[in-house]
Amino acid sequence: MKHELNIWVVGGDLRQAKLAQLLAEDGHTVHTYALGEPQDPIPGLTPEVTMRRAEKADCVILPLTVTAGNGLLNTPLSLLEHPLAPILDQLSPHQFLCGGRIDQAVYTMAKERGLDIHDYFAREELAVANAVPTAEGALQLAMEHLPITIHSAKVLVIGFGRVGRLTAQRFQALGAKVSVAARKYDQLAWAQAMGFGGEHLAHLKGWLCGYDLIVNTVPAQVLGREELEDVKPDCLILDLASKPGGVDLGAAGELKLTVIWALALPGKVAPVTAGAAIKDTIYNMLREAGL
Repeated sequence: MKHELNIWVVGGDLRQAKLAQLLAEDGHTVHTYALGEPQDPIPGLTPEVTMRRAEKADCVILPLTVTAGNGLLNTPLSLLEHPLAPILDQLSPHQFLCGGRIDQAVYTMAKERGLDIHDYFAREELAVANAVPTAEGALQLAMEHLPITIHSAKVLVIGFGRVGRLTAQRFQALGAKVSVAARKYDQLAWAQAMGFGGEHLAHLKGWLCGYDLIVNTVPAQVLGREELEDVKPDCLILDLASKPGGVDLGAAGELKLTVIWALALPGKVAPVTAGAAIKDTIYNMLREAGL
């Protein structure tokens, strides 16, 4: 990768703001657009009010997620709305363009303009890095909302992928009695080898009444009405899964259960760490692209 690149960070939340700062600290020439004003001037970082100078960029980084719906760029730190199409119109095929959690509509818009867009959220190294603040954020939420200590609490973690594994480990480290529900038998074997109780995901119905905390990491409904009817009233349910989530929220509301759907925890609980993880991932992508 070149020692110094011209990089534009376009839109996003505190993760992208920190990303821009870290890139500037690494010696790159960094421009930001639709990212709000930095509290203090940062050497090497220039906030822009238009995309006119973006034609000189080597790399353009769009947010995670790229759009906020209705064709608008995801810009929670900006007071204005920014349609994505005019932004893409300012870019050229020779630039390295990337974004996070890119949907088909964005891919289509880029292709119509001859642009290749790369999804940094699809990278395994970023998924692993994001699992750490997600697990710690779940622990924080549990400590804030449970009336009991984590120590000796009965905790069920549904799913044993990256997030599920780290979440189970952290609750166990604080003395919780942790069980894991997973669909794959190899995941259940790993859970049991690591000292967790285990149960197949298909067998949830009828044995959820003993838990103080249920943490779901599966992005598909696994806690429907039948499963939720067995949950005790004072149990806290944390849903860490991305959309559509894993909990029937309507049924949970009717049953008066407490559910927290904790989306995008890395950006909320640890934006500095999350921004650094995005930076490292983009560096890897740039090296692979020969830049």
